[in-house]
Amino acid sequence: MDISTPCIKCQVHTKYIKEQSQPDKSRYVFAYIITIKNLSKSTVQLMTRRWLITDSNGKQLTIEGDGVVGQQPIIEPNDEYTYTSGTVIETPVGVMQGHYVMADQDGNDFFAEVDPFRLAIPNILN
Repeated sequence: MDISTPCIKCQVHTKYIKEQSQPDKSRYVFAYIITIKNLSKSTVQLMTRRWLITDSNGKQLTIEGDGVVGQQPIIEPNDEYTYTSGTVIETPVGVMQGHYVMADQDGNDFFAEVDPFRLAIPNILN
């Protein structure tokens, strides 16, 4: 497996879901919206994902699986794929990071890294 990322860019936006959270029970719900942009000249397919989620107490959760939200999207050159998913942590602040395993049109696998991003309730951080 090639560890380089041939022109795949991931953008992340997060949102605290107050209506589903229960702070008195240490339950903080976050949505994350990820856009995966294929800036290469080759068609790629997202095969698997791996996430490491860490809350502010240092508790870690690893999530691995096929595709995202039940799909293994094919992303054409200069196109993008956006999806929304969510996670629950026990603290009002956490960090999430990971990668996708992508396959190019020749069947070669490679990593598309997702840089660490913050999960935080509004106005908790400066």
